[in-house]
Amino acid sequence: MDTTHEVFNQPTPLVDYNLFDTHRSLRDALKFNAPALQTTQLHELGATLGSAAMQAHARLANIHTPELHTHDRFGRRIDEVEFHPSYHALMTAAVGAGLHGTPWTGTSASPHVLRAAGFMLFTELEPSVLCPISMTYAVTPALRGNVGVHADWGPKLASLWYDPALKPLHDKPGVTMGMGMTEKQGGSDVRANTTQAVRDGSDAWGERYAITGHKWFFSAPMCDAFLILAQAPAGLSCFFLPRVLPDGSRNAIHIQRLKDKLGNKANASSEVEFHGASAWLVGEEGRGIPQILEMGTMTRLDCSLGTSGLMRQALGIALNHTAQRQAFGKPLVEQPLMKNVLADLALESEAATALAIRLARAFDRQADAHENLMARLLTPVAKFWICKRGSHFAQEAMECLGGNGYVEEGGEGILARIYREMPLNSIWEGAGNIMALDLLRGLRKGDAVAALAHELAPARGQQPALDRLADALPARIEAMASETEARRLAQDVALAVQAALLVQTAPAAVADAFCASRLGGDWGQAFGTLGAGTDFDSIIQRAQPR
Repeated sequence: MDTTHEVFNQPTPLVDYNLFDTHRSLRDALKFNAPALQTTQLHELGATLGSAAMQAHARLANIHTPELHTHDRFGRRIDEVEFHPSYHALMTAAVGAGLHGTPWTGTSASPHVLRAAGFMLFTELEPSVLCPISMTYAVTPALRGNVGVHADWGPKLASLWYDPALKPLHDKPGVTMGMGMTEKQGGSDVRANTTQAVRDGSDAWGERYAITGHKWFFSAPMCDAFLILAQAPAGLSCFFLPRVLPDGSRNAIHIQRLKDKLGNKANASSEVEFHGASAWLVGEEGRGIPQILEMGTMTRLDCSLGTSGLMRQALGIALNHTAQRQAFGKPLVEQPLMKNVLADLALESEAATALAIRLARAFDRQADAHENLMARLLTPVAKFWICKRGSHFAQEAMECLGGNGYVEEGGEGILARIYREMPLNSIWEGAGNIMALDLLRGLRKGDAVAALAHELAPARGQQPALDRLADALPARIEAMASETEARRLAQDVALAVQAALLVQTAPAAVADAFCASRLGGDWGQAFGTLGAGTDFDSIIQRAQPR
């Protein structure tokens, strides 16, 4: 014998397929939330993102991680981060697809929903590069607080051209932006920030300040500019901080080191110091937190979208593997216990997609009082619940592949990358407790009981378990005086809205199984514990990625 074995019973990779055309739950969510939306662009994007070439870029960008160069060969301070060419290829694709600032200038009937769907699809390919994309999307509303800066930077934040070079604004066809809030001593408590802002004159961009201090988490430090928080004489204020100043010189932003993170490897996250760096006031002095939180609201939407996309990709890989892998005499997907696991994961994925796209719809209709309040309520709810479910979801999907899923190699090795990525969306822009507290604040902004009743009304009378939960929510909301049960309330609001959406958009097999398990108690403490009466085959067939 000159060989020891023949390779067989190994699945072909999930590659060269259209992410959008096979994502039935996303397509149904779009029909429900934006019925007039033209999806040709999403079809084209789905084909691109499912290609072998783009998957190779995602792999290489994560293997060849960013490298920090604080000085050049002559000893001059440069503070630059070098990326693999595949990172720039991914950024070019994301910017070209308009996943950054375009909804603020777009002509689509539902620009935020269109962008949300594209963002979700791109996350299936590679989520790390979407950090600067998300921040660039979110910065525009906050940047309106400085008329001069917004006039100069706004159009280029929506440009479909990606230019990674550090150059003055007038030499760049398009730009990206980030944010910097967190300091060592404060974390989520940004009021503890110590970075100081001292008045330094004024110019075409308004009131200019010299910034001295640090940021403990400063993600995507190669962005062209940032919104940061610093202490001014009137209190914590929001400032616009460019990497390159109008005269072409580098701003005094010194990158100390890059973070060694669990996941999110292709994206550079850094620690920085400001040594008298020039920045311009955005909004009113002393009103920095409300100003920059406008940006945080949009990035929290992206956390929900991102986790939903990662769920979909993990599910697709698990379905692709189990449909081809033989075990105990038949394909894994035909084994009763595996059917239960896969159907359960499919329910979770569809519910996450439905809730995330519903939230995006609210941002398209902010002139509507109901939609405005639902954006305020559902943003923390969706981020809390969808992101909390992500890590468990990825672990279960990985288990469907056994050891193949745990290995960092090949097409199925994407699952290991997804698993490492999942906790980030739960932590970034406010962890679970912050979201629960934000929900409590949102409940005081308007008639939340009436808003939720209106939201759930179209689905009432079809699922007894949903009706019982909907009946109980008003008294719980009105009695919510303690923070202790805020997480449970966030969970139950999320489940109620998800169930109502599935009743209206999904086949009966999906809605019935979701309500019976998540709301009706016919479920265990782990994925794969659906009741025996579940229509497993219909749920699994709907979720197949091919």
